[in-house]
Amino acid sequence: MSFADLGLSDELLRAVSESGYDSPTPIQRQAIPSILMMRDLIGIAQTGTGKTAAFVLPMIDILGNGRARARMPRSLILEPTRELAAQVAENFVKYGKYHKLNMALLIGGVQMGDQVKALEKGVDVLIATPGRLMDLFERGKILLTGCELLVIDEGDRMLDMGFIPDIEKICTKLPATRQTLLFSATMPAPIKKLADKFLSNPKSIEVARPATANVNITQYWVKVDERKKRDTLRALLRAAPDHSAIVFCNRKTTVRELAKSLKAGGVNAGEIHGDMDQSSRIAELDRFKAGQISVLVASDVAARGLDVKGVSHVFNHDTPWHPDDYIHRIGRTGRAGATGTAYTFVTAKDAEAVENIQKLLGLPIQWLDERDATGGVTTTRDAEHSPVSTATDAADAAPRKRSRAKGATAAKTSAVVADTPAPVVPVADGDTDATPATRAPRRAAKPRVADSAPAQRSAEAPANPNPIATRKRPPSANVADDTVDDGGWNGPMPGFLDFKFGG
Repeated sequence: MSFADLGLSDELLRAVSESGYDSPTPIQRQAIPSILMMRDLIGIAQTGTGKTAAFVLPMIDILGNGRARARMPRSLILEPTRELAAQVAENFVKYGKYHKLNMALLIGGVQMGDQVKALEKGVDVLIATPGRLMDLFERGKILLTGCELLVIDEGDRMLDMGFIPDIEKICTKLPATRQTLLFSATMPAPIKKLADKFLSNPKSIEVARPATANVNITQYWVKVDERKKRDTLRALLRAAPDHSAIVFCNRKTTVRELAKSLKAGGVNAGEIHGDMDQSSRIAELDRFKAGQISVLVASDVAARGLDVKGVSHVFNHDTPWHPDDYIHRIGRTGRAGATGTAYTFVTAKDAEAVENIQKLLGLPIQWLDERDATGGVTTTRDAEHSPVSTATDAADAAPRKRSRAKGATAAKTSAVVADTPAPVVPVADGDTDATPATRAPRRAAKPRVADSAPAQRSAEAPANPNPIATRKRPPSANVADDTVDDGGWNGPMPGFLDFKFGG
């Protein structure tokens, strides 16, 4: 099926073709004809399925006939964040270039005066966040009585951000005979209640099971010590020289600190978080889209709906607190039929969050330890290797740990730490010093041969620069079996970590 089979106008088909698309996605195939028939619609679709174009394209043709009036938008699209609203506006510009439609964007962080001027000229399409829309409405700057079509996008995100009361209030200000479209990745009870209240005999479309991850994304849990996250991230980034990656953190302070650390280490990184003003956030996104920066460190403000082509990797530097956020974070890669890879760093304290994400997905995710993730030993999916079973792993590892301590090379190349929680003192980036409670004592009687081992190994055995990659794990060994003391070593990155994917 092609876009020409969906009933779109010739002008719109021309714009779509010039944008490089020739075949509609499943949600576009199902949604566009129903929207053109003026039916209410509920669309359940995971991120990256072409959902935005599914309502933008038919809206352009529907609004192609008619005239806009001052302060009375003909259609309204509600988005939960400024970035999503700006992205929808970009879609209207791209696909509507052969239609004479006026558009206005109402978002926070932008001068209200310019937005009011745009409304006074009359708009066919109003794209807004609920907060700014309600602000202008209460000031008497906008009338909603002429709105013929309402789109509520990212319904579950609206719920998470507390916008449902505002949306209900907005719906009561619109004509009762309007057409309403609701899109959401999941359908929790409050969103179902909202649909029952404000949609009339809607057609329901579901192109994927709610809260499932894109099958084009290869996913990994990476069991890692909190102090080793940055080292592991750098090693993985070095492993893919042509990467375009988004790194998600749970806190804005972590975003700032991690971005600064990556830049100091020579990584071409940028950042985006809620403390930045709108113009700075847009500028940073534009740099990332243009390829001027290869790594974007972000808080969840960037997790939903942003469509950046060519994102090869997503790294969850922090395991997300909410399972739905995991789905939307990793959905920044593997979009529009492309493939992608997602790594989620997991510490002992993340056991409950991991369990909740696994319940939501209903599918196993491959487990790696730090050494696995950076070119080490064979991976495993066995349940006893997850962070939930830390006590068993630590107990099983004790005798093997003592025996391997006799080999300086093994002590140097293992990056895995014991899973048993212990008090940790936050340290600066690159500083491996810790309190005595979190660090094994050094053996003064034995020379630290391992400090120079990586360089010697690289020079003496060029035919096998990564001996660990070929070493087999004993069948009964647990992930924590590889726990050894690195003695606080903080030298140059060993050569065996400089690997390529698939190697």
